[in-house]
Amino acid sequence: MAGFDSVRRRPKDTKGSFLRMLSYMGAYKHIVLGVFFLCFCSNLLALLGPKLAGRAINEAAAGAGKVNFDKVSYYALRMLLCYVGSAILTILINVVMVNLSKWISRRMRKDIFEKLMRLPVGYFDRNQAGDIISRVSYDVDVIGTCLATDVVQILTSIVTVVGSLAMMIVISPLLSLTVLVTVPLAIFYSAKIRKVTQPRYSARSENYGKMNGFVEEMLSGQKTILAYAYEEQVEKQFDKINNKVAESYYDAEFYGCSMGPSINAINNLGLCLVAVFGSLLYMKDVISLGDISSFVLYSRKFSGPINEIANIVNELYSALSAAERVFRLLDEEEELHDASDAAVLADVKGKVAFSDVYFGYDEGKTIIHNLNFTADTGKLVAIVGPTGAGKTTIINLLMRFYDADSGMVCVDERDVRRYTRESLRGAYAMVLQETWVFGGTIFENIAYGKENATREEVVAAAKAAHIHPFIMRLPRGYETVITEDGGNISKGQKQLLTIARAMLYDAKMLILDEATSNVDTGTEREIQKAMRELMKDKTCFVIAHRLSTIQHADSILVLNHGDVVEQGNHDELMGKRGVYYQLYSSQFE
Repeated sequence: MAGFDSVRRRPKDTKGSFLRMLSYMGAYKHIVLGVFFLCFCSNLLALLGPKLAGRAINEAAAGAGKVNFDKVSYYALRMLLCYVGSAILTILINVVMVNLSKWISRRMRKDIFEKLMRLPVGYFDRNQAGDIISRVSYDVDVIGTCLATDVVQILTSIVTVVGSLAMMIVISPLLSLTVLVTVPLAIFYSAKIRKVTQPRYSARSENYGKMNGFVEEMLSGQKTILAYAYEEQVEKQFDKINNKVAESYYDAEFYGCSMGPSINAINNLGLCLVAVFGSLLYMKDVISLGDISSFVLYSRKFSGPINEIANIVNELYSALSAAERVFRLLDEEEELHDASDAAVLADVKGKVAFSDVYFGYDEGKTIIHNLNFTADTGKLVAIVGPTGAGKTTIINLLMRFYDADSGMVCVDERDVRRYTRESLRGAYAMVLQETWVFGGTIFENIAYGKENATREEVVAAAKAAHIHPFIMRLPRGYETVITEDGGNISKGQKQLLTIARAMLYDAKMLILDEATSNVDTGTEREIQKAMRELMKDKTCFVIAHRLSTIQHADSILVLNHGDVVEQGNHDELMGKRGVYYQLYSSQFE
């Protein structure tokens, strides 16, 4: 939850978010301009209707036996054609807007996903996956709908309001003064309600993100929940979060929905004023009955868009809240660019050295203190220690997921910050305790790290990882499709697949983070043999909890609270009867 707190503390930039939302329409400016032109034509046709209706009424008001039905029919037919033409243009506009919404949403999601690929690992450590997914899906949908419909509708409504006001002034300047009463009231009320509703829409978006994050966590840990019979407690936690989401939704919608009826009431007040003062002017022969009818229709056209804008403003506030969350993500600091003189790590030897390295994830909290060690080419370095000792942190520094606060991490006697990240990371193959497979065939999963891998290479890697017999028992062998996150195979089988993937990847350095934790002892021994073949002439870093698996390591680093408290091979460390001896012996007690 720390990620949410840090987000909330950031200052909001509503104006900037709105302008950036509009910038996404700039890529389709020709289409948008075309839509505005069609909207103008549609509104112009609709504005001609009341004028023609007034003329028809004036002809009909001539009295019994004096009505010119030809002119009445002429004006009525023209009015009908205007409204039909306006309706056809409106349908065309809506079709274009639906496609524009699709294009804008697709482009925005593309930008977000590309941004996620450039963000440092620390961002994902601080933010829940569910909240990130909420920004990619829900928030982008809200923004896309707003850009494609609401913004355009607001701008075209302005055309209707200005056009209607102009026609009202032409018909009767005196009667148009009623606008001076209703419009300031509507503007004043809208400004007041905006200050109340916008923070509530922001809270609603954030609560949706929290709920999605919680649901994603619970679904990923469903088996653990069932195993501990923790369903009731999880349901209570979800109910609490869900209630908060529902309350924030109600809170935002309650105030938001009040705007439309309130503005409508103000507009109806204006209509009453038009009726009263229009009747007085008619009695004094200042205005005709047809002009009063036209004026009433124009006053409805004038007030209608104002009422629509009031309703749309609520959606706009919701979109602005979503935009702030999306653009905060897009504004996150990316991984630092490679140095201008950064070299490509080629012809890797595999010598790694830590020199006086200090590091902490949070400022002022150092967890690695004065770390010094050297891993010579082709050597196996094991890293052991209690939970929280800093083992995974060393791997993060090796891969440059994080950079040291001070000191140097060197590969082939050169600071890793002077290599390009792509070439540095490409020099390692990794097998993590938390296995990752994707929805695709077994062949694709094994060949993931090596472009254009042949069938023979994939099969050889699978045999070395001792998963080939299992694959051949499947109905479609290597073409068997694994479901998302490997739900249709066991954890051990997923781990063997990731080991096969690392074996196929032609890297000079290996990182194994408890790589055999999910396989049985017999298979582990076979894999260890295969890995020893794989490790020949390669520098290897192994994080191990079962210390019996690293007795053959060339060097063992014993970490405790970020410090290397002991260093040596298995026999040397056992002879010291220190921390390593205690850790090793505790496994057999």
